[in-house]
Amino acid sequence: MSNATSQSPQPGSLAKVAAGHWTLDPAGTSVRVQHKTFWGLVTVKGVFTKVSGDGELLAGGGAHGSVTIDAASLDTKNAKRDTHLRTADFFDVDKHPSLVFTATDVTPTGDGTARVTGDLTVIGVSRELSFTAQASEISADAVTLTAAIPVDRKEFGMTWNQANMLKPLTSVTITARFTRQSS
Repeated sequence: MSNATSQSPQPGSLAKVAAGHWTLDPAGTSVRVQHKTFWGLVTVKGVFTKVSGDGELLAGGGAHGSVTIDAASLDTKNAKRDTHLRTADFFDVDKHPSLVFTATDVTPTGDGTARVTGDLTVIGVSRELSFTAQASEISADAVTLTAAIPVDRKEFGMTWNQANMLKPLTSVTITARFTRQSS
């Protein structure tokens, strides 16, 4: 497929990427979180440092797949806070070591974007999410998608909130780079 070899993003070209098996490139992927705390006065930022995944791109550009995040890999640059986030108050990593997003439908929508629908599972609770992802790289061998997703932690049973300091929404920004696997 000669027109899928361009290295720069091209509007609407996600539908032209060749079908096949794709694997998440951890080195080109980041999962960042931001959460307002102290009654909205402070924003805590963190990054999950261990992530994996794969997917299947279908003819015509539709896709499905999954991204698995190591819950214990969250790094907010504060060891005491990170230890607390690993407890049953939040991610309960002893019982639930992974957060998983299973994309059931990824459909190109034009202008280098795709509509993504799937299920996010956090601490054993699954919720459907739909969002738009923007392509920043489209080539024959790699596709990078970025999306900012608001997530309500209470929907997943994360209700710890001492002195009502935490806002309900967490902003998750994922940049996921997938590379084509040879047959």
